[in-house]
Amino acid sequence: MGKSKKEKPEAEAEVEEETTTTTTGVVEKSYGELIVNINPIAQPLASRKLSKKLYKCVKKAAKLKQIRRGVKEVQKFINKGEKGIVVLAGDTLPIDVYCHLPIMCEDRSLPYAYIPSKVDLGSSAGSKRPTCVILIKPHEEYQEAYDECLEEVTVLPKPL
Repeated sequence: MGKSKKEKPEAEAEVEEETTTTTTGVVEKSYGELIVNINPIAQPLASRKLSKKLYKCVKKAAKLKQIRRGVKEVQKFINKGEKGIVVLAGDTLPIDVYCHLPIMCEDRSLPYAYIPSKVDLGSSAGSKRPTCVILIKPHEEYQEAYDECLEEVTVLPKPL
């Protein structure tokens, strides 16, 4: 009887691992599905390729603690004159929460771009919570990825 009890938890652990991999595959949405839920003010919207680059840059910056996360924190450091790329989530509601940030970025000539999902933005920053805005600060460790993102974000057409 002792042997059968030891074997059951191992079998259950294998089943749990399989379900987590399938649930993560099901939960994850494609770029096209995410674009359906974006706000009318989400311009300039990053392409699928640029979004992936921005997520990777955010992930690298988060490891080195070189990001500012959330509306209050990003707004405070933009006002203090901190430089970097501002990444906004396009599916944040209500819009009033963060609609003033693009104007602040334009006034201080900071590059900014919208990406389709706040859940993906939060998870790439190493958080379980969705995040609607992140400021990526430049750093030597990921300078190449940062420069690449900076170049592509500055080329994006600004809204009128």
